[in-house]
Amino acid sequence: MARERLITNEELPEDQAATVALRPRSFDDYIGQQEVVRPLRIALEAARQRGEPLEHVLLHGPPGLGKTTLAHIIRHYMGVEVIATSGPALKRPGDLMGLLTNLKEGDVFFIDEIHRLDPAVEEYLYPAMEDFIVDFVVDKGANARMLNFKLRRFTLVGATTMAGLLTAPLRDRFGLVYRMNYYTPDELRAVILRSAKLLRIEIGEDAAAEIARRSRGTPRIANRLLRRVRDYAQVEAGGVITREVADAALRLEGIDNAGLDNLDRALLRTIIDVYQGGPVGIEALAATLNESQSTLVEVVEPYLLQIGFLARTPGGRKATLAAYQHLHVPTSGQAGQPNLGL
Repeated sequence: MARERLITNEELPEDQAATVALRPRSFDDYIGQQEVVRPLRIALEAARQRGEPLEHVLLHGPPGLGKTTLAHIIRHYMGVEVIATSGPALKRPGDLMGLLTNLKEGDVFFIDEIHRLDPAVEEYLYPAMEDFIVDFVVDKGANARMLNFKLRRFTLVGATTMAGLLTAPLRDRFGLVYRMNYYTPDELRAVILRSAKLLRIEIGEDAAAEIARRSRGTPRIANRLLRRVRDYAQVEAGGVITREVADAALRLEGIDNAGLDNLDRALLRTIIDVYQGGPVGIEALAATLNESQSTLVEVVEPYLLQIGFLARTPGGRKATLAAYQHLHVPTSGQAGQPNLGL
């Protein structure tokens, strides 16, 4: 059985219990994303003062940045309940109806991966968001009849990692739309120190900074790495996490000082060693690495593109000079540039 990537942005089974324990319940405990938090907090306070539910909210951005956490903070701020589901889980209109009709006044209805809603289900969501009513057709043919359900006013919070896949009618029905961005190393260091305090882990500031630097801008990854470093420190270092202990623990897991793991480095080395730096098509890369194209495009490439180790061109993928330098690969060609096969 293949081992899960430790630095994947997606939630792993081991993350679920820790997420509940570490999840902030208020804006005061929430770190980062101030360009989202400040306007959202104002909108919430204004809605609360008017005694109205918050407008529908769309949160989009890479996974692991706190979209679900913000939905729960909205719930606590407004003093209501949250009903959570996901786009793939709503397979039929009846699935949606069962949830909508059970919402109480002001409740938060959270749909993760909302871009994956079935079109038939999405059609029923439009009048629910706009007018808080749903017209549901029962039976077929001559016996068909329309039932009108009046819903209590609620706040839909949609989360998506692919905002471009949302249909225009659905996107236009959200009053508040915010993009979540990757965290800075300083913000991640603060996240790690907060989590360490809650988990009663003894860690130094420089050790927290070391873990933050390798966490790929993502709190979910930072908390996961903290737990792995804690285990290493408990067995090998008397339970105290220093910078040296953090470095040793992460290197043992195959994570280097830029946050790259074995698969990241294998992709870059393949481009450099096999395809002379590129350009190379994604199909050829997937075949050479024996990985699926979707894994490379959706899981591996985004971070390499973000940090400038990989470039996409009309001809395919290229390794950049920064990738050569990070992997300590000698460069060739004029002016010290890598040979990119041109």
